[in-house]
Amino acid sequence: MPPPPFRGAPGARPRARVPRLVPRLLAVLAVVLGTALAGPAPEARAAVTLTRVTGFGSNPGALTMYVYRPATLPARPPVVVALHGCTQSAQVYADNSGLPQLADQDGFLLVLAETGTANNPSKCFNWFQAADNRRGQGEALSVRQMVSHAVTAYGADPGRVHVTGLSAGGAMTAVLLATYPDVFSAGAVVAGLPYDCTRDNSPYTCMNPGVDLSPAEWARRVRDAYPSYTGPWPRTAIWYGGQDTTVVPRDAGELRDQWTALHGLSQTPTRTTVIGPDATRQDQYLAADGTVAVEVDRVPGIGHGTPVDPGSGGEQCGSTGAPYFPDSICSSRWIARFFGLDTTAPGDPAPGDPGPGDPGPGGGTAACWTASNYAQVQAGRATADGGSAYANGSHQNMGLYNTFVTHTLKEAPTGYFTLADSGCP
Repeated sequence: MPPPPFRGAPGARPRARVPRLVPRLLAVLAVVLGTALAGPAPEARAAVTLTRVTGFGSNPGALTMYVYRPATLPARPPVVVALHGCTQSAQVYADNSGLPQLADQDGFLLVLAETGTANNPSKCFNWFQAADNRRGQGEALSVRQMVSHAVTAYGADPGRVHVTGLSAGGAMTAVLLATYPDVFSAGAVVAGLPYDCTRDNSPYTCMNPGVDLSPAEWARRVRDAYPSYTGPWPRTAIWYGGQDTTVVPRDAGELRDQWTALHGLSQTPTRTTVIGPDATRQDQYLAADGTVAVEVDRVPGIGHGTPVDPGSGGEQCGSTGAPYFPDSICSSRWIARFFGLDTTAPGDPAPGDPGPGDPGPGGGTAACWTASNYAQVQAGRATADGGSAYANGSHQNMGLYNTFVTHTLKEAPTGYFTLADSGCP
């Protein structure tokens, strides 16, 4: 018989009392998720060096904190918090997700939270347990304390804190975005679930076949997590395998509904593109300022896991040396790009070059370019002023001057640029 799923760790706050049938339910759930992430032992390989951090707070959720600090780290670096899946560990996620490699390249501090069998027999984050998925308590508060420690101990930037995770870690990512929208500016949910689905449904139903609620109801559940909050909602990316039978792709649509509704956006994507070596479909939902507020990435041909693409290419990362890291697309690279941390940003047209499919300057009465605001400014089609980009000529506000806000600009006449996101020429 497995140990009780919420046996307290030494020094941990006693967990809330639950009905007698609930521990049995959660124990079975742990077996379901644990089986989904079980598999043969990973092959021997060099492990990423992690530093265990103690004394980061009261730690009511009895979690363990690890940090990967690149050898070269800028002043006030951004933070990425990573949450492993069931049966996994912080070390396994660091070794295979590709995130440490990107931390080295892009200059961010990587914080990895880890749970254990004292909390859950299959080492799942307890996204379905009210004692852990509410603001100010349990595992959610423990992760928040890790962020506070990273800011004070490593001089990290509190305005650039992000979170991502797989499966139960993905569901806990949604928990953190909902309960601490004042802490996390963006998150990426990989094979996770909408926040507070288990308020009136079993975890199994939420996972498969999924629960269909209206966008307004999903959004209300997030607002209920922090009723007094009036600030901006975190930007959210959603990653799913097209053949996932553990947490079904339907949940991607429900997560999209939850976060587009919070941002006041339609559930119809602003634009759809194909990315990566495997033709991943990327749907983006843009806010009024041109920022990608919500993104859904549907990866064909894979099941449950964090997609990776081993290799030394600029768009490659990760390892398939452990179960549930399918060889497909370097999702961590695209997630870092969504967070605005990618310093390379490949895919932008070179300064002065037309975007794919757009006519060049000699191709007609109007020339069009699709690129990030950064690339538009570098090419001389826009000007940066006070942290925002403005189209030259029309002086239309294009939103933040960075590499992840993208617009199409139309030039007509020569030297006069206008926004043309809805169509060009």
